[in-house]
Amino acid sequence: MTGMTSRMEDHDVAGGDEARWRAVQTRDRAAEGRFFYAVVTTGVFCRVTCPSRLPRRENVAFFATPGEAQRAGYRPCKRCHPTGRSVEESQLAAIRRACALIDTAETPPRLDDLAAAACLSPFHFHRLFKEIVGVTPKAYAAAKRAVRVRDELAAGAPVAEALYGAGYGSSSRLYEQARATLGMTPAAFRKGGAGAMIRWSMAATPLGSLIVAATADGVCMIEFDDGETAPEARVQARFPKAVAVRADTDLAAALAAIADFVERPARGLDLPLDIQGTAFQRRVWQALQTIPAGETASYAEIARRLGQPKAVRAVARACASNGIALAIPCHRVIGSDGSLTGYRWGVERKRELLARERRT
Repeated sequence: MTGMTSRMEDHDVAGGDEARWRAVQTRDRAAEGRFFYAVVTTGVFCRVTCPSRLPRRENVAFFATPGEAQRAGYRPCKRCHPTGRSVEESQLAAIRRACALIDTAETPPRLDDLAAAACLSPFHFHRLFKEIVGVTPKAYAAAKRAVRVRDELAAGAPVAEALYGAGYGSSSRLYEQARATLGMTPAAFRKGGAGAMIRWSMAATPLGSLIVAATADGVCMIEFDDGETAPEARVQARFPKAVAVRADTDLAAALAAIADFVERPARGLDLPLDIQGTAFQRRVWQALQTIPAGETASYAEIARRLGQPKAVRAVARACASNGIALAIPCHRVIGSDGSLTGYRWGVERKRELLARERRT
């Protein structure tokens, strides 16, 4: 066997052999496909994430492509199949197909049909879908239908037409879920929030004043006051025809919890929320809520958790659209290089929030 100890030539794939070896030791998914490693004593080459037992460092050689490893005399590993699609890639592709079926179906597909399309058992498919997407197939389908209703109503469609166009078999089903998906009844949403009451108040914190607003179902807005637009005007902009009422007493408990969170973030912030957004935004915001205080995740990491590794920019846009600061902690999302990137309410606030969380 020739070339058994050969290394990659001058072109750098992942930052030097020692960096590659660290990636192999940790089975770093971020390095998947960027290089491959071979084991001199076995004559086998593998993916970075191969679950096989780690070899000794002195027996490892690195290659940029499977072809280079094969030309050097190594054969593909039978566990991680480095010359084909990885298990993870196959799973992602299967879940993407299922999401596409849900997205285009007039009514939510049955679990068995989705599992069959993914070539998986219903149990395995359900577990994998929730692991990759972050919600169950049923919840994902419900969110998709909610977005269709929201879009139809916003465009001026009659409630009945929007209802059946989104796949609801009866009006009762839509009204049962309306509070969770629209924050109000469909008719009220169609009228721009006419008749709905939004209560709002202000919370003083070391990082500036916060505008806090809530519907009957929970907090729907937490934003830092910019000092330029009147707080009530900012609340009113969310639902132009809703009735915005200042309610300091009614929101006292929420205001105290939010102010305490800024002071002592280790205690967490557990508030009932009325989260309103597109299906994708809601998935991103749910992922943000799983990041523990004191820790961070990159936009790319969040995209991978959602099973859409190429949707980094879409994740960034969803973070920028977040209107419930702190409770949906978009300040814990940073760039892949560790930079703070941007923050809707100022990078300095983001830096201070993270510093306070790390201290506690």
